[in-house]
Amino acid sequence: MSTQLQALPYRHVLTLPSEPAAVRLARETAEQALVEWGIGLRHPVADPALLILGELVTNSVRHAADLSPQLTVVYAAGEDCLALAVHDRHPCRPRLYGTAVGPGTGGLATVMELTLGLGGTAVVRGDADGKGKSIWVTLPL
Repeated sequence: MSTQLQALPYRHVLTLPSEPAAVRLARETAEQALVEWGIGLRHPVADPALLILGELVTNSVRHAADLSPQLTVVYAAGEDCLALAVHDRHPCRPRLYGTAVGPGTGGLATVMELTLGLGGTAVVRGDADGKGKSIWVTLPL
Protein backbone atom coordinates (compact mmCIF):
# COMPACT_ATOMS: atom_id res chain seq x y z
CA MET A 1 0.00 0.00 0.00
CA SER A 2 1.34 3.43 -0.86
CA THR A 3 2.29 5.91 1.83
CA GLN A 4 -0.55 8.18 0.66
CA LEU A 5 -3.16 5.48 1.36
CA GLN A 6 -1.54 4.54 4.67
CA ALA A 7 -1.82 8.18 5.75
CA LEU A 8 -5.60 8.38 5.27
CA PRO A 9 -7.07 9.24 8.68
CA TYR A 10 -10.19 7.08 8.45
CA ARG A 11 -9.89 3.31 8.07
CA HIS A 12 -11.99 0.23 8.65
CA VAL A 13 -11.15 -3.41 7.86
CA LEU A 14 -13.76 -6.14 7.56
CA THR A 15 -13.11 -9.86 7.01
CA LEU A 16 -16.02 -11.94 5.71
CA PRO A 17 -16.66 -15.48 4.53
CA SER A 18 -16.42 -15.75 0.72
CA GLU A 19 -20.14 -16.28 0.21
CA PRO A 20 -22.90 -14.22 -1.44
CA ALA A 21 -24.02 -12.56 1.82
CA ALA A 22 -20.61 -10.84 1.93
CA VAL A 23 -21.75 -8.41 -0.77
CA ARG A 24 -24.59 -7.04 1.35
CA LEU A 25 -22.48 -6.90 4.51
CA ALA A 26 -19.63 -5.10 2.74
CA ARG A 27 -22.02 -2.50 1.30
CA GLU A 28 -23.81 -1.96 4.63
CA THR A 29 -20.48 -1.48 6.37
CA ALA A 30 -19.41 1.01 3.69
CA GLU A 31 -22.64 2.97 4.15
CA GLN A 32 -22.05 3.16 7.90
CA ALA A 33 -18.44 4.23 7.42
CA LEU A 34 -19.35 6.96 4.93
CA VAL A 35 -21.88 8.40 7.36
CA GLU A 36 -19.51 8.15 10.36
CA TRP A 37 -16.70 9.81 8.40
CA GLY A 38 -18.93 12.75 7.42
CA ILE A 39 -18.99 11.90 3.72
CA GLY A 40 -22.63 10.82 3.79
CA LEU A 41 -24.73 8.78 1.41
CA ARG A 42 -25.79 11.83 -0.64
CA HIS A 43 -22.22 12.62 -1.68
CA PRO A 44 -21.88 12.23 -5.48
CA VAL A 45 -19.25 9.51 -5.03
CA ALA A 46 -21.28 7.41 -2.56
CA ASP A 47 -23.53 5.48 -4.97
CA PRO A 48 -20.79 4.73 -7.51
CA ALA A 49 -18.43 3.69 -4.68
CA LEU A 50 -21.03 1.28 -3.30
CA LEU A 51 -21.58 -0.21 -6.76
CA ILE A 52 -17.83 -0.57 -7.30
CA LEU A 53 -17.47 -2.26 -3.92
CA GLY A 54 -20.38 -4.61 -4.65
CA GLU A 55 -18.83 -5.64 -7.97
CA LEU A 56 -15.40 -6.27 -6.43
CA VAL A 57 -16.80 -8.38 -3.59
CA THR A 58 -19.06 -10.27 -6.01
CA ASN A 59 -16.06 -11.06 -8.22
CA SER A 60 -14.09 -12.32 -5.24
CA VAL A 61 -16.98 -14.53 -4.10
CA ARG A 62 -17.56 -15.90 -7.63
CA HIS A 63 -13.99 -16.44 -8.72
CA ALA A 64 -11.84 -16.87 -5.60
CA ALA A 65 -13.96 -18.69 -3.01
CA ASP A 66 -12.49 -22.12 -3.86
CA LEU A 67 -9.01 -20.97 -2.85
CA SER A 68 -10.00 -18.17 -0.48
CA PRO A 69 -12.65 -19.05 2.12
CA GLN A 70 -12.46 -15.47 3.40
CA LEU A 71 -12.11 -12.07 1.82
CA THR A 72 -11.10 -8.80 3.40
CA VAL A 73 -12.47 -5.37 2.60
CA VAL A 74 -10.53 -2.24 3.48
CA TYR A 75 -12.30 1.11 3.62
CA ALA A 76 -10.23 4.29 3.96
CA ALA A 77 -10.87 7.99 3.50
CA GLY A 78 -9.36 11.38 3.92
CA GLU A 79 -10.33 14.94 3.19
CA ASP A 80 -10.17 14.52 -0.59
CA CYS A 81 -10.10 10.78 -1.24
CA LEU A 82 -12.03 7.55 -0.68
CA ALA A 83 -10.22 4.24 -1.08
CA LEU A 84 -11.72 0.74 -1.17
CA ALA A 85 -9.92 -2.56 -1.46
CA VAL A 86 -11.01 -6.18 -1.68
CA HIS A 87 -8.43 -8.85 -0.87
CA ASP A 88 -8.63 -12.59 -1.45
CA ARG A 89 -6.16 -15.47 -1.57
CA HIS A 90 -6.63 -16.43 -5.22
CA PRO A 91 -3.45 -15.91 -7.27
CA CYS A 92 -5.16 -14.68 -10.47
CA ARG A 93 -4.55 -10.96 -11.01
CA PRO A 94 -7.26 -9.62 -13.30
CA ARG A 95 -6.47 -7.07 -15.96
CA LEU A 96 -8.20 -3.79 -15.10
CA TYR A 97 -7.20 -1.29 -17.75
CA GLY A 98 -8.26 -2.04 -21.30
CA THR A 99 -11.20 -4.10 -20.03
CA ALA A 100 -13.95 -4.11 -22.65
CA VAL A 101 -17.06 -2.12 -21.78
CA GLY A 102 -20.49 -3.13 -22.97
CA PRO A 103 -23.28 -5.64 -22.46
CA GLY A 104 -22.06 -8.92 -21.03
CA THR A 105 -18.51 -7.73 -20.35
CA GLY A 106 -18.69 -8.27 -16.60
CA GLY A 107 -18.22 -6.52 -13.32
CA LEU A 108 -14.64 -5.32 -13.79
CA ALA A 109 -15.66 -3.35 -16.88
CA THR A 110 -18.30 -1.62 -14.76
CA VAL A 111 -15.76 -0.99 -11.99
CA MET A 112 -13.32 0.59 -14.41
CA GLU A 113 -15.95 2.64 -16.24
CA LEU A 114 -17.18 4.13 -12.95
CA THR A 115 -13.69 4.59 -11.51
CA LEU A 116 -12.27 6.34 -14.53
CA GLY A 117 -15.45 8.37 -15.04
CA LEU A 118 -15.03 9.77 -11.54
CA GLY A 119 -11.36 10.56 -12.09
CA GLY A 120 -10.24 7.70 -9.86
CA THR A 121 -7.61 5.01 -10.13
CA ALA A 122 -7.53 1.25 -9.72
CA VAL A 123 -4.65 -1.11 -9.15
CA VAL A 124 -4.15 -4.81 -8.46
CA ARG A 125 -1.54 -5.51 -5.79
CA GLY A 126 -0.27 -9.04 -5.41
CA ASP A 127 0.57 -10.59 -2.06
CA ALA A 128 4.27 -11.09 -1.38
CA ASP A 129 3.87 -14.87 -1.62
CA GLY A 130 2.07 -14.64 -4.98
CA LYS A 131 -0.97 -16.50 -3.64
CA GLY A 132 -3.40 -13.62 -3.30
CA LYS A 133 -4.14 -10.07 -4.31
CA SER A 134 -5.96 -6.87 -3.45
CA ILE A 135 -7.81 -4.67 -5.87
CA TRP A 136 -7.62 -1.05 -4.73
CA VAL A 137 -9.88 1.68 -6.06
CA THR A 138 -9.26 5.29 -5.09
CA LEU A 139 -11.85 7.97 -5.82
CA PRO A 140 -11.54 11.73 -5.39
CA LEU A 141 -14.07 13.38 -3.07
